[in-house]
Amino acid sequence: MADQPGAGQLAGIGQEAALAQPVPASYTAPESFHGRTVSWVAVSIIMAGFLAGGLGLVLGPTWWLFWAGGAMVVIGGLLALGTHIFDDWY
Repeated sequence: MADQPGAGQLAGIGQEAALAQPVPASYTAPESFHGRTVSWVAVSIIMAGFLAGGLGLVLGPTWWLFWAGGAMVVIGGLLALGTHIFDDWY
């Protein structure tokens, strides 16, 4: 145990130089892109379907709610594929 450093012994090693570097004047922050609205709607439908299906299994099981949740997942997945959700990657 004597060879281990204490709490304050490693705090300043190398961190001050990395944080103190100036930002060049020509730097511009990258533009943020969070996807299209239709992509978020498709993901929301899929998540709601998983939630409904999960609740259908926990509460009962209530099979009609489980299968309705499964249908929502399929509909959301088809919407995602039909609107090319994977093209939203930057």
